[in-house]
Amino acid sequence: MNIRLIPAPLAIDFSLEDETTEAFEREFQRLSSADDDAIGQWLKLAKAKGETQETDKILLQLLIEMHRKIDNLELLIKHEKPVRLELHAHAMIDAIGFEHFELKEAQLIPEALYYGRMHMPVYPKRDVPIFFKAITATQAQILRIHERDQIEWNGYVTARERVMIRELKQQEQA
Repeated sequence: MNIRLIPAPLAIDFSLEDETTEAFEREFQRLSSADDDAIGQWLKLAKAKGETQETDKILLQLLIEMHRKIDNLELLIKHEKPVRLELHAHAMIDAIGFEHFELKEAQLIPEALYYGRMHMPVYPKRDVPIFFKAITATQAQILRIHERDQIEWNGYVTARERVMIRELKQQEQA
């Protein structure tokens, strides 16, 4: 199988799917999009009612992200942390593709199924939950990712590809 991968410095936390698969599924659904907080719920309802049609979408998104940051600061002040499952492994991702990624070091069991959270450097920064299958000890195939996360993932892969192309052109010109 020929998999095209682009260098990308990402991090991922993951665990083997086992008896906690139901808990992984609950967290996967909870992290699905803006549904993991009250302001996200409100925005979804307001959009459904058509109340945001007259609003500048970019300004609205920035306001919502400011609200989320204030919520995060409030959690920090109260010494609280968002409830997340403890995942057993942490790894650095060396390269990514539209449906695959490759770890820097061999940490996977081929053919095993995993649940993970990728730390995405997109705006707003967040963890993207995924289910994936190990192809080799370093390569994996993404099996499930939420639709919104898939769109941002594909955009990130494309952006990394553009960076790589620019770097190659600069090397050729030098």
